[in-house]
Amino acid sequence: MNATASSGRGAVTLHDVAREAGVSLATASRVLNGSTRKVAESYRVRVEAAAEQLGYTANLSAQATARGSAAIVALLVSGITDPYVGHVAAGVATGAHETGMLVTIAITGRDPERAARLVRAIRGQRPRGLLLAGWMVPNLRSELDAFTQTGGKVVTVGPNDAGYDVVTVDNVGGGRHLARELAALGYRDAVVVATDESNLVYEDRVTGFTEGFEAGGGTVRRVVRAELSREGAYRAAEQLVADGLDEGTVVFGVSDVMAIGVASAVRDAGRQVGRDIAVAGFDDIAPARDIGPGLTTVHVPLEDLGYRGLRRIVDPEGEHPEPSALEVVVRPSTPPRV
Repeated sequence: MNATASSGRGAVTLHDVAREAGVSLATASRVLNGSTRKVAESYRVRVEAAAEQLGYTANLSAQATARGSAAIVALLVSGITDPYVGHVAAGVATGAHETGMLVTIAITGRDPERAARLVRAIRGQRPRGLLLAGWMVPNLRSELDAFTQTGGKVVTVGPNDAGYDVVTVDNVGGGRHLARELAALGYRDAVVVATDESNLVYEDRVTGFTEGFEAGGGTVRRVVRAELSREGAYRAAEQLVADGLDEGTVVFGVSDVMAIGVASAVRDAGRQVGRDIAVAGFDDIAPARDIGPGLTTVHVPLEDLGYRGLRRIVDPEGEHPEPSALEVVVRPSTPPRV
């Protein structure tokens, strides 16, 4: 190879790479611009080596102009501190690596106006698709519709009522299964710490848990609404304990993050998690296994959700198998009641 192909010039071009690799411009383009047409392995190796040696970077804007979209998937999340989001993002990253896509992450901070502005800005990048991790806000509809009208693909991780493609799990069934397990352990009184009713993912969990617990002979005494965070659940549980929470009650947090907040409030009030007040969650994030006592929860394949969401964008016409049934994991935070 001629290592001086672009010596003394500006930015390295695709022509430079093709010349350095000794291949046609079309072949270099197929290798570096994500064409579906096959290229001989020997040519692919030469082109990639030339691109690396010359420091060539693909022009995503030019790709988007030529194709109508760039090899980009945008992931829209409320924040990055929630382990739920981290697990989903990891699955998205795995799928992107396999398919040669670039992932950008936009953080809304649960601000509807900020979310709308971000989607508007993302549209300007002409990404292949937009993946929303587990939430929807009403005023996003017009921006998302505008995105789909230009050929973009919208997928939500969790249900939506706007008709977009969805990657989901049986949250109702998971909540029902968890509640029946708790009823079988002897629990008869439950309190649910939930979030805003418009969040369909978590509302399905409330519905399933209530149905399952009552079917098992128990009673859901209250459903308390709180901010979807550890701090929001902590404040809600703090008030519950102050109001008087009977020994033997099980508190179900609609996510592990919220359940961990509940458990912290119970401990800080001088009561023991498990022996005095039982706590259960949903998702089976890593901290749920490590806190003391370990948190009873529902295992959700979060990375798989992100992976399947990415695949639905990249290959919308492909076969997309339904997720496996959710598994309840019983830990010491809900010991049997005798």
